[in-house]
Amino acid sequence: MSRRAGNVPLGGPAYLTPAPSTAPPPNEGAFGRFLRTEIFSPEKLPGNIAVAVSVTMFTAGITAVRLWGDLMVPP
Repeated sequence: MSRRAGNVPLGGPAYLTPAPSTAPPPNEGAFGRFLRTEIFSPEKLPGNIAVAVSVTMFTAGITAVRLWGDLMVPP
């Protein structure tokens, strides 16, 4: 019978790498902590992307009307 993973140093299978450390850096400032927890957090990222797309579309609409608004008015 083959030997199982009895004496693995990390406590798991040898083919799995240990999980990366998610601890914040010790010298992280308030702005960096805000970006990490509120902007780039995986739980909040879909909502943040939706807000960014909405603001971009709104700004593009305002710019288009200001640039080509005269073409939208019938003669």
